[in-house]
Amino acid sequence: MSSQIDYTTNELRRRILSGQAAPGERMVELELSAQLAVSRTPIRIALGELEKEGLLERLPTRGFRVRQFSVDEIANAVDVRGVLEGMAARQAAERGINPETQAELQACIDEGRLLLEKAAAAGHVIDAARWVPMNARFHAALVAAAGNSTLVSALAHVSKTPMAGAGALSLNGSLPLLEFGFIQRAQSDHEDVLAALLAGEGARAEALTREHAHRSRDNKRELMARLQKRAAA
Repeated sequence: MSSQIDYTTNELRRRILSGQAAPGERMVELELSAQLAVSRTPIRIALGELEKEGLLERLPTRGFRVRQFSVDEIANAVDVRGVLEGMAARQAAERGINPETQAELQACIDEGRLLLEKAAAAGHVIDAARWVPMNARFHAALVAAAGNSTLVSALAHVSKTPMAGAGALSLNGSLPLLEFGFIQRAQSDHEDVLAALLAGEGARAEALTREHAHRSRDNKRELMARLQKRAAA
């Protein structure tokens, strides 16, 4: 069942990001089940997951439709997230991170290394089901380390924009080498940020985190452009 859920989620995400599923289009379980040759259960789970990512919105009556959004809206939201997370990184470095936070950040980095090693040996296809939640945990631990509840609230608001949150990385295996390169650099960024935090280098931690978000913004632009070009061809 998990493989069907992953396949269904990835395919529906690809359709939305490529523009194949247009803004405002209803996602009908019965039709999608027939198109993808899966039962309605993985369809239902996939739709719920894409709602969390901000790509779908739940209709007042029943069902889902594709949300209206633009690449520029996503880019602007990721830029704001970078500023906020950069501030969090600086505050965390200046406060000093506790052993529990350090252990959580290091565990995420260790898992990231393992996922990259496995992907390199398997056609460069990243295990998105593990990378995405791990990436979200890293960013959540970083923000929590700042001890700033206002920052947490502001980030939660920004992350409502489709594809803007740290847990909304658009990996689907359609462009494995491109996605592998993105993740490889993100992993390096995570390691550099943790090193700056441990050294108490607030300004460096902030700059690295903001650059990390800028790369995420540019990566999303490139990935969506390529998916849209492929869909048009």
